[in-house]
Amino acid sequence: MTALWVLVPAYQEAARIGGALRALAGQRDLDFTLLVVDNGSTDDTCAQVRAFAEQAPFPVRLLVEPDKGVGCAVDTGFRHAIANGATLLARTDADCLPEPGWTAAARAGMLASGGLVCGKVTARRDEHGPLGRGTFRVLVGIGAFFGRIRPAHRRRHGYLTPYRMHAGNNMAVTAELYLASGGMPRRPSPTDRAFINRVRRISTAIVHRPDMVVQNSTRRIRAYGLRGTARWYLERGAGHRSVDVR
Repeated sequence: MTALWVLVPAYQEAARIGGALRALAGQRDLDFTLLVVDNGSTDDTCAQVRAFAEQAPFPVRLLVEPDKGVGCAVDTGFRHAIANGATLLARTDADCLPEPGWTAAARAGMLASGGLVCGKVTARRDEHGPLGRGTFRVLVGIGAFFGRIRPAHRRRHGYLTPYRMHAGNNMAVTAELYLASGGMPRRPSPTDRAFINRVRRISTAIVHRPDMVVQNSTRRIRAYGLRGTARWYLERGAGHRSVDVR
């Protein structure tokens, strides 16, 4: 049995979660359960999810995680899904737009590899013009390059496979590997590097699917500026800025 659950962590996403939900409803592979984990929103994020659930083409569940931090929301959500029968797990974010083949590519990648699948992230076309989208591509490329050459990521430190940049808003992992790795660190973002390094210590089953595409929000560029966003994608943290850019 290969039960797929899709997880969307959310916090104060009333302005954007509708787009993510519509994008998921537009998937070619609709054989999944959607789990939205709200991290304590005070806007109408949850109301939108409940309204969507009434006419969604797949089962929708809403879970509230009181412990703050995207890592807490993701870990709680994945463990809830596994406890309810999920064998395949995929995640995107409430400000992202998965392209129509996303769930199909995620399922195929997990079944073929038995492990962790990293997808391709592009900039949302409705938030920035060509210059902003190009800037986003450059920043992602810089983050991926420095991740590969970072001394702490070298295999001599106990890793079984080379480092690959992994976007938490476009990932899929088998339930078995998720549990074996110890799961997502229960802390605020960024958590992506720590999670993939947990997986690298126990498995070589990490693959990239260029057909598993998510359009990523570029609002961090507007909120942080070019230098601050570069710092973020290099996983140097948010500096003096708030992690929440809403």
